[in-house]
Amino acid sequence: MSKRLRNAESCADCGVPEPRWASVNRGVLICDECCSVHRSLGRHSSQVRHLTHSPWPPTQLQMVQTLYNNGANSIWEHSLLDPSSVVMSGKRKASPQDKLHPNKSEFIRAKYQMLAFVHRMPCRDDDSSTAKDLSKQLHSSVRAANLETCLRLLSLGAQAHFFHPEKGNTPLHVAAKAGQVSQAELLAVYGADPGALDSNGKTPIDYAREAGHYDMADRLVEIQYELTDRLAFYLCGRKPDHKSGEHFIVPQMADSSPDLTELAKAAKRKLQSLSNHLFEELAMDVYDEVDRRETDAVWLATQNHSTLVTETTLVPFLPVNPEYSSTRNQGRQKLARFNAHEFATLVIDILSDAKRRQQGNSVCSPKDNVELILKGVAVRHSSDYDSVASDEDTDQELPSSKGDRTKSLDSDLSDGPITMHEYMEVKNALSASEAKIQQLLKANDNLNDELRLMQKKTSKLEKQSSVPESDYDNAFNDSEMEDSGFARRGRLRSGGWLGEGSSIPELDDLEMEADPTLPSTEDVIRKTEQITKNIQELLRAAQDNKQDSFLPCSERIHVAVTEMAALFPKKPRSETVRGSLRLLTASACRLQNECRKAVPLDGCSGPDVQLVTQQVIQCAYDIAKAAKQLVTITTKENTN
Repeated sequence: MSKRLRNAESCADCGVPEPRWASVNRGVLICDECCSVHRSLGRHSSQVRHLTHSPWPPTQLQMVQTLYNNGANSIWEHSLLDPSSVVMSGKRKASPQDKLHPNKSEFIRAKYQMLAFVHRMPCRDDDSSTAKDLSKQLHSSVRAANLETCLRLLSLGAQAHFFHPEKGNTPLHVAAKAGQVSQAELLAVYGADPGALDSNGKTPIDYAREAGHYDMADRLVEIQYELTDRLAFYLCGRKPDHKSGEHFIVPQMADSSPDLTELAKAAKRKLQSLSNHLFEELAMDVYDEVDRRETDAVWLATQNHSTLVTETTLVPFLPVNPEYSSTRNQGRQKLARFNAHEFATLVIDILSDAKRRQQGNSVCSPKDNVELILKGVAVRHSSDYDSVASDEDTDQELPSSKGDRTKSLDSDLSDGPITMHEYMEVKNALSASEAKIQQLLKANDNLNDELRLMQKKTSKLEKQSSVPESDYDNAFNDSEMEDSGFARRGRLRSGGWLGEGSSIPELDDLEMEADPTLPSTEDVIRKTEQITKNIQELLRAAQDNKQDSFLPCSERIHVAVTEMAALFPKKPRSETVRGSLRLLTASACRLQNECRKAVPLDGCSGPDVQLVTQQVIQCAYDIAKAAKQLVTITTKENTN
């Protein structure tokens, strides 16, 4: 997409110019702030993708751009287009000046989750009859290029996978025969199956080939294998060559051990014994988790890192899908607790068994020798949750890495010479890691600047300590807090979380009685400066590929963290302080463990440098975030 074209665009939700994200299934372009809310809704409400940093099939990107340019947003804001309706309802569209919370977030939830502004069909006694009529209209509409008409029908309840009883086929069959690529892309996003058979036993792929639409037929094959292709690409950066008849890539762990415990074997048998329906559900859940992790990685790589350490940028686990059972939602959220190694193993297991099921091989096939579940994972994650987390709840544990791409995995089909394409993929991955390191270094510099600003404010407060209380209350005003970058930017929700400990309450809640047991702001700032200095050394070592320096740096960070934690009472009264301290100390311990992996053991193959570096960077990020929280908290407490 050209820069000139993007400059003329604006966010569909708030009007901010130059949106950088797209909601694929809604056909709109959105800004960073609104995207954070879209992500918290879940993929069942909005499937977001970055316009330039996410991989796009060209025809899918063209479909989204066509919908946006042809006014798809009016479908989701139909009632807001009528001024009289706006006056009567009192509801209005969000504006660029509105706060993200609650203004923009409430509007976005109403718009896409509640569908509060779409055109309502006249009420009828038989809803199923209405859906059938809409689906028949969709069936007849997809032969033409009018995308927004089909999106409008889908928004009203038409079924993309509808099988027409008289015609004996689905809308995708019609679109494929007519060569309507964008219509096929839209139908696929809404669940149409390229492998569905019509009454003659033919698939949409067959009709596209028969009509001479060969590129479209190839694209439909890609859509058919989208799930397994995305999982394979997540692990090894490669996709199967479907044109040559290769439909699966099953990578293998570089450090896979031949030792298979009885527990691991039992886990493998349990997965293989799942019915096809349950296996498909699990595979789709893993796909959604891959999407969450990859989107997190893109998010971190594209944000303004002066505001990186905020509570509105992360989606710690898959949001609840109300159409799924509580048991399934619990299992989906557990996926976020798998670290990079564990999750990569699970993805391999899914790919291995998907290939086995597709080819009709028996469970004992000697080719399926990749172990399905890591030793200990089944034990660690076997307990069921008592309840599904709500939008306000947060998990007790954060995944040790967001959006890790486990590039250590070698494909079982990669024994041949390295091609230029493969070389460029590796080069691009290294460039992305380098960019992330630079951005985190910048974030550290910004944190140091904020600490210096806090020191100045603290000195100012000390000078004013003799001022009467009524004047002292105004010494640290709201504008100063916002300038320092420590002001709250939003409310906690399922898509906005502060860190790895238990849920951290609003900092606004700290306006209660001050905690006299907390350390002075000067002491906390002094220790935080030491932590950030050591983190900077670690990140520079990562930038220079000096893995042998990781462990000494992590030990210095651990000492500084321990000293900072010692400033606080063992049992602080504030839950906010307890949560931040848990995140700080747990991240420091995890950092040491990750840095130890950078040192190869005698007689063992070297570690996957890229994977270790990603984990180290994530731990450093969590430590810096927790330290910043503690500076903010103590400053606010000590000024009360």
